[in-house]
Amino acid sequence: MKETIIKIKKDKFGPEYVVEVYDPVLGMEGFLVIDNTTLGPGKGGIRMTADVTVNEVLRLARTMTWKNALADIPFGGAKAGMVWKGGSPELKKKFVQSFARAISPLMPKKYIAGPDVNSGEKEMQWFVEATGNWRMATGKPANYCMKIFGSKGEKCGIPHEFGSTGFGVVESAEIAAELAGIPLKDATVAIHGFGNVGTFAYQFLSEKGAKITALADRSGAVFSNNGLDKNLIGKAIKNKQPLISIFPKFKISDKEFWGLPVDILIPASVTDVINDSNKSAVRAKIIVEAGNIPMSEKIENEFFKKGILIVPDFVANAGGVISSYAEYRGYNPKKMFDLVSKKVRKATRLVLTKSVKEKRNPREVGMEIAVKKVEERMKNAK
Repeated sequence: MKETIIKIKKDKFGPEYVVEVYDPVLGMEGFLVIDNTTLGPGKGGIRMTADVTVNEVLRLARTMTWKNALADIPFGGAKAGMVWKGGSPELKKKFVQSFARAISPLMPKKYIAGPDVNSGEKEMQWFVEATGNWRMATGKPANYCMKIFGSKGEKCGIPHEFGSTGFGVVESAEIAAELAGIPLKDATVAIHGFGNVGTFAYQFLSEKGAKITALADRSGAVFSNNGLDKNLIGKAIKNKQPLISIFPKFKISDKEFWGLPVDILIPASVTDVINDSNKSAVRAKIIVEAGNIPMSEKIENEFFKKGILIVPDFVANAGGVISSYAEYRGYNPKKMFDLVSKKVRKATRLVLTKSVKEKRNPREVGMEIAVKKVEERMKNAK
């Protein structure tokens, strides 16, 4: 069998650490990439999928470096991954805790864990229980509290299940709509992906009066020109039912979904969900990237040239990592939401205003701002 050698691309920013761990008893295989800690300990969630790779984690860790810099929080960039092909909760707990113990020498000075795909509040509780250190992970259950040495009172978890990422996406969408001259109230919205981020984006958008005309989950896509029934959507969320089973008469094809002439399109599902096969169908005026890397930079640039206003992922979905910082500091949920609103709105306005003024792609503008912050800190640290 030919040996596979992974060539890790290095530059002036990192990565600082690339760690591979393996537990031969459990068969647990995991990766940790700490990209850059100039602004603070590396922050990024633990992705648990069957096909996660070192290269995927490297790419995500670098994205976290820029996301944290642009959000103006004292965290660097990092990401972790575990090869998880499924199994019982008991086995999953063993995997998480084995991984936690293996990487604990680097924590929390160099890395702080958090939720990501297939890891949530329960996994973060397991993680800190294995390490014995409250500060080694954020996104823990709200009812999981601990007294911290040197601090008054107790610190409690702020799980991402509170909806911080989806909330931030909506705050970002509101700024984008304002700059585009589209009132968010009664604006038509299509959301692709109805997991934690998509469901909360839906709920907060509805509260602001937006009209959600289309939704898509793993079962398929549904559409109603008059807006989808809020009570039925609430039922789907509460009972975790597929959208198609709730709206069988409103089912549309995937191709039809992308071609809807909505004001705001929110891809909140998987990487590269907008690609060469469907990009020509997109007719939205604004795209707010709730999911990580929902399209290539090439396609983003094509949309920009067409006049579509895009809020890049590392601007729009920073609510989760801002929430992590709030938990790390011991803030309560209200203070967390206030912080997410303030920082996401500020970053979105800064990037989009500069983009419009200079007629440059928002991603290019956002990257320039984030890179400059890291470079200046690195220069001052010398």
